[in-house]
Amino acid sequence: MSVWRLIPFLAAILVLAPIGVIISSLLAPAGDIWQHLIATSLPLLLHNTFWLACGVIAGTAILGTSLAWITAVYDFPGRGFFSWALLLPMAMPAYVTAFVALGLFDFTGPIQTTLRNTLDSDLSWFPEIRNRMGVIIVMSLAFYPYVYLLARNAFLTQGKRSLEVAQSLGLNRIQGFFRVALPMARPWIAGGLMLVLMETLADFGTVAIFNYNTFTTAIYKAWFNMFSLQAASQLASLLIIVVFIVIVIEQRLRLRMRYAETKVSGRAQRIQLIGWQNVFAIGFIICILTLAFVLPVAQLALWSIEAFSQDFDSARYLGFLSHSVLLSSLAAVLICSVVTLMIYSVRRYPDIATRNAVRIATIGYALPGTVLAIGVYVPLTWLDGKLSTGLAHWFQIEIGPIVQGTIALMLIAYLIRFMAVSHYAIDSAMRRITTSIDEAAMSLGLNGWSIIGRVHIPILKSGLFTAMTLVFVDVMKEMPITLMTRPFGWDTLAVRIYEMTSEGQWEQAAIPALTLVLAGLIPIFLFMRQTE
Repeated sequence: MSVWRLIPFLAAILVLAPIGVIISSLLAPAGDIWQHLIATSLPLLLHNTFWLACGVIAGTAILGTSLAWITAVYDFPGRGFFSWALLLPMAMPAYVTAFVALGLFDFTGPIQTTLRNTLDSDLSWFPEIRNRMGVIIVMSLAFYPYVYLLARNAFLTQGKRSLEVAQSLGLNRIQGFFRVALPMARPWIAGGLMLVLMETLADFGTVAIFNYNTFTTAIYKAWFNMFSLQAASQLASLLIIVVFIVIVIEQRLRLRMRYAETKVSGRAQRIQLIGWQNVFAIGFIICILTLAFVLPVAQLALWSIEAFSQDFDSARYLGFLSHSVLLSSLAAVLICSVVTLMIYSVRRYPDIATRNAVRIATIGYALPGTVLAIGVYVPLTWLDGKLSTGLAHWFQIEIGPIVQGTIALMLIAYLIRFMAVSHYAIDSAMRRITTSIDEAAMSLGLNGWSIIGRVHIPILKSGLFTAMTLVFVDVMKEMPITLMTRPFGWDTLAVRIYEMTSEGQWEQAAIPALTLVLAGLIPIFLFMRQTE
């Protein structure tokens, strides 16, 4: 087998190895800690995770679908601006929205304090935010763009023709939405909800900030608080089974997406809203956008100014920033290089086995960061131990861990998780390199590496830039993998946010959080430029 063809299979093995390690942990004998978890924590974890998933799915379905319907089918002042502005919450990591919400709406926050001073009341009626409903609302505001993006695409292809069909059958607009338009868009909406479900199951930062125990927080505590890697692995194996069930359902839903019509002739035909309808539509959108993006960013800016004017340690902050930038840059180069070689291999050997290997290599994004951290850490720690023992026995050389506690361990985990992020952008660019382009280049005297350097790379350049940007931003925001596998004392912006928010120091977390939000805006602007 040639080296080119070997690359996708090696990448697939790299992804399957940690999954196999995690699943195989179920066969290990249950220790005292695991029995303790079953007796005390496991029922609560299942209960909390189930209701959190149900709540976030319901919240994002209502928000994403209603906003998509309004902006896709109706015309009103500012519709063009709101259509892309509603994607801005994607730049805000859910854990940032979480600690800003706590800082604003908690008992000691400015909103309750102002109301108490103004109304001279104890605000016993004010809803408590540190509970399950608080987590659900925060996650719904952070994740609704996944549903909005896909549902809007579905409604755009329908245009107002679906309503016209409904009206011809004697239905009004509301009945037409529920009985005609919504069923036609159901595969898209369900696909978005599956993405939301995977993000909810994978989330660590938001639930940790709210101190709401789910599987991800239990995995972290089992490893770092109980010092039981085995219990953490077994908890992770249960979570990974749930994730794979979600993946299978999502794949089946994606196959059904051809159910709706895809003609674009009706895109420009929208229903003009008038009078109070304009006020309601604009008011609803502004309310959601304010809660999900404008208010958190404004509060982060205020906290950043306070923190900067008080005891801002510029040297430490530059250290966090440089670690984040270095780590993200290395990961972007590594991941995009591997994915480019993988796609190149498929181009040369487009058989079913190679394509399936690439498909397996890109499922890592569905795995929660806490699960991946354990899945990578366990085999590499075992390998480190074997190497150290072997070198000491055969060559009398005493060395410490080679991979454990190094940046290399983090990069391997990032590679497994984020290959899917760069795959679409590079694959799309690669599809523009047709065989006729290769033939034309060869007719001009180019061959081998000269075709790659002078023809292929210039064509791939924009796709590679987009892919590297997406990976760079995702790695900067990634919290659980960085938190659980980083070298001792090697903190990043995301780790700094976790440390400060776990102590309730919202102001100290504001500057790194605002930096992550600004970085998160880059892929949104790239997406909007591509759309336009």
